[in-house]
Amino acid sequence: MDVPATAHGRATRERIVDAAARLMAERGPAATSLDDVRAAASASKSQLYHYFGDKHGLVQAVVRHQCAAVLRYQAERLRSVERLEDLDAWGDGMIRDLESEHMRGGCPIGTLAAELADNDEASRGALADALETWRLEIAAALERLRGDRLLDRDADVDALATGMLAAIQGGLLLAKTARDSAPLRLALQGGLAQIRAPALAHAHTHARTRASARAR
Repeated sequence: MDVPATAHGRATRERIVDAAARLMAERGPAATSLDDVRAAASASKSQLYHYFGDKHGLVQAVVRHQCAAVLRYQAERLRSVERLEDLDAWGDGMIRDLESEHMRGGCPIGTLAAELADNDEASRGALADALETWRLEIAAALERLRGDRLLDRDADVDALATGMLAAIQGGLLLAKTARDSAPLRLALQGGLAQIRAPALAHAHTHARTRASARAR
């Protein structure tokens, strides 16, 4: 649906999407009715149909909303990565965020994908694009580290980024299911260890080169 032309219309639409996003994060899209959203957003049924057409339109709006929020958050933090230690801080931030929500919700993109990917092709495509954008942000951060010689020049940053994103998604799912942040912490440690392995190899090679030069 088109973006409303007036500020009031845009505010109303945003209020409805925010309410729907909260409900769908708690219950899932299938268990969230338009009446639930109408009540939570203090909106009329006519407003829901005016701004979104039907429930599918509302779900797609929630998908776009959640993807944009996650990607904005992740891009801001990943684009500030300049050292390997910054990756640790990035991971610690995700753990704190999860704990602040008492291990509920997990990743909004992953949660929506689990329910929608098999039966909503439009949403599946949008969620896949968002995950790929996230993966590319991780790869770009690793590429900067490689360019600064903090990773070995032969490090496969695309593969490392894919592994890191898989660790995040799996760790968040396990953590929210167990109501314990430990699985996410362990998953992040494993993903970061894979990233550090080329860095350690590079450091050892550099040290051997320097030692050999001194010996000559």
